[in-house]
Amino acid sequence: MNFEDTGLYRDITDFAHDTPNWVQHGAGIWTEAGLLVFAGLFATAWWRARRGSPRAFAIAALAPLATAVAYVCSEVLKSAVAEERPCRAVAGAAASLAACPPHGDWSFPSNHATIAGAAAVSLAVVRRALLWLTAPLALLMAFSRVFVGVHYPHDVIAGLALGTLVALVAARLGRSPMTRLAGAMRTSPAPAVRWVLGPGPACVPSYETHARR
Repeated sequence: MNFEDTGLYRDITDFAHDTPNWVQHGAGIWTEAGLLVFAGLFATAWWRARRGSPRAFAIAALAPLATAVAYVCSEVLKSAVAEERPCRAVAGAAASLAACPPHGDWSFPSNHATIAGAAAVSLAVVRRALLWLTAPLALLMAFSRVFVGVHYPHDVIAGLALGTLVALVAARLGRSPMTRLAGAMRTSPAPAVRWVLGPGPACVPSYETHARR
């Protein structure tokens, strides 16, 4: 598979080498540790959803599941395309700031960008306002993969698109069955299951109940 963005790859990696050391170091950290930020957001969404309705919990639970499915799809596509990494394939390009993955760890699409795209959209489905946080984080994650030299621009664009598509399909198809499952499992006698799914919304006594007392 050939794309006409080797020139853009060279421009970005040349720019990366012209940035201060702290920028290069920060990009190297973010390109990996950024995934932990999304994991933390998943955990926060799950914890908040424990006291929500079964539907709210189902949507929160689907977020990491959709992201995992997107990652699997990315891996399958990688094996089918088998595109060499630019840090190995582009002659005369600036040395990558991150270690170039070994041969066989293919380039297209970017797993990191796929995960970031799926996580950003899934979390926005949980709470729409989160898109203002997750979208910039996903874009920064995708750009960092090119910045450190381990992906072409088309790799990360495809990854973001794939992650977004999988997240939207998972939210559409999985919401109803997951809601029914969450509602049923909240009646489980197993304490561990009840703790994971949470107690659901608290019952608020009605005015009539107080009046009878």
